Amino acid sequence: MKLLVTILLLVICTFTYSQQKTLEPKLENIAWIAGAWHGNAFGGQTEEIWSEPSGGSMMAAFKLINDEKVTFYEIVIIREIESSLILQLKHFGPDLKGWETKDETVDFPLKYITENKIVFEGINFEKVSDIEMNVYVDIKSEEKTETVKFNYKKKIRLPKPINQLITVKKAKNKPVIDGKADDKIWSNTSWQPLDQLWLGNAYSEEDFSGRYKLSWSEDALYLLAEIKDDVLIDNNPDPLIAWWDDDCLEIFIDEDNSGGEHQYNHNAFAYHIDLDGNVVDMSPNKKGKLYNSHIKSKRKTTGNTTIWEVKISLYDDSYKENEENKIVKLQKGKIIGFALAYCDNDTSEHRENFIGSVKVEGDDKNRGWIDANIFGTLKLN
Repeated sequence: MKLLVTILLLVICTFTYSQQKTLEPKLENIAWIAGAWHGNAFGGQTEEIWSEPSGGSMMAAFKLINDEKVTFYEIVIIREIESSLILQLKHFGPDLKGWETKDETVDFPLKYITENKIVFEGINFEKVSDIEMNVYVDIKSEEKTETVKFNYKKKIRLPKPINQLITVKKAKNKPVIDGKADDKIWSNTSWQPLDQLWLGNAYSEEDFSGRYKLSWSEDALYLLAEIKDDVLIDNNPDPLIAWWDDDCLEIFIDEDNSGGEHQYNHNAFAYHIDLDGNVVDMSPNKKGKLYNSHIKSKRKTTGNTTIWEVKISLYDDSYKENEENKIVKLQKGKIIGFALAYCDNDTSEHRENFIGSVKVEGDDKNRGWIDANIFGTLKLN
């Protein structure tokens, strides 16, 4: 028994030592910090992007964002010096004016490295996992030194799955957005089905059926949708109140087909076009906002059939609220993430069905407003 206990103690001690064993002060032993890291600190969002080791150094760009505005930037390097490493940085204001003087840097000499830690004098990096790390920074004031913790998650974009691939013809003459659907491009384009139940109970063809066509020009993507719906409901006169519970056409656009989360950011857009033509999406401040300048539409209803003709301007994920943003120019071969859906409400307080254009696996199919990975893919021809 005593022998067994002794062996266990030796194993534990050896394991602990291996975890705390110091490594040589070389860049290859800290290369795990390379990548794009995102977190929160100082009441805002932080980004810190580290390069791979090259030329005897690693380089990072840091920024702090408060209320959708940059508070300050940092340029950071870790370089080899006298058989050790040193971390050096310079601060810049939002206008890129330096805080330090021309030749001044803030320096942090290396103390030691382990498999999971990089310890400088005043800054510590702690590896939590391959996609998470903590950075501890000593902030000095006249009265005291406070250690601030930055918790970072690595942003990794995996290839988006191809759920649906549609080749889209270019229009020789741009369609006129009048709801008449008499432009030549529409007679030479095939219909695509709008028939995937994303939310609600099964519906009959008498209640709803839908289909759509697509085309493009250099400045826009064009959509023609034919919706057969026996009842059209617009309960909320204010377009920013529960817009998803009224009958509306919803267009999902991911300009670069990158996929990923877009709930409160512009990695992708989820445009709701209501019966009055207002266009609503969730903004980064977690509230609905009108994006009427992004989409021009015309709706004509005859009996139970509604024709929607839509011109969609595309913006990339650098889009900033309340700033001037450039419309993305389209060209042959470009791929775009896309899905179409319809919110159907007949007589209820809330929508009764949500019908999409793309098959979504799993129980939760109402994920388009959060997850651009479920979008289909358009290829411009």
